[in-house]
Amino acid sequence: MSERDRFGLRVEIVIVLLVTFGLSGISAGLALLDSALSPGGVGGRTVALNASRSNNSFLDLLFQLVGVTRLLAWAALGLYLLWRSGIGPKLIGLARIRRGDVVAGLALAAVIGLPGLALYLVAHAMGVSVTIVPSSLSEHWWRLPVLILSACANSVAEEVLVVGYLITRLRRLGWSENSSLAASALLRGSYHLYQGIGGGLGNIVMGLVFGRYWQRTNRLWPLILAHATIDVVAYIGYSVLRGRVGWLP
Repeated sequence: MSERDRFGLRVEIVIVLLVTFGLSGISAGLALLDSALSPGGVGGRTVALNASRSNNSFLDLLFQLVGVTRLLAWAALGLYLLWRSGIGPKLIGLARIRRGDVVAGLALAAVIGLPGLALYLVAHAMGVSVTIVPSSLSEHWWRLPVLILSACANSVAEEVLVVGYLITRLRRLGWSENSSLAASALLRGSYHLYQGIGGGLGNIVMGLVFGRYWQRTNRLWPLILAHATIDVVAYIGYSVLRGRVGWLP
């Protein structure tokens, strides 16, 4: 690989990250700083992950679908750039989904999701996590389908870009498996910092587990399925349990 090619690849990575999750990480860091400096501190802030964008039901639906499309477009960008360089979706683990992928995805969801919920509750009790509202969408007929679409789009975008794309590109630049894994995990943690220190650390751990799994198996579907399952359970579970249990902030 020539020095010109290496430079071009570095520029590509920087541009992709600035357009997608890298810039989100910077914004999340600023949001955390703003929360820390506010009178109530981090624990006094509330963040809605899926919020209404309009009082008009139809326009709100369109806003939500635009957000879903944006995330899928980010994933498509990463896949396209890899494809242009001769690395098709199959080579990063997006071959036909197998039954084992589903089983592994559900297992990963349990391994990450249950401790993640416990970490959030502890961090919130300590005042180092914002109050996370997975959904504040109004009671529209399309609310549940959109929440599921949002969860799936988030999982596809994050796992394709943060794991499949980034680690593949860093490998091409000669980074070791451990170094590329650390970079991927830190990126994942950075754009979750708006949730507080607990959210950032929890997502770094998630990034380490997911990234290492992919490095060892080269299967991306289990990560996408696990991430989507975690988000769907969080979004819909919150809607069902809100106001019915005392332990949910």
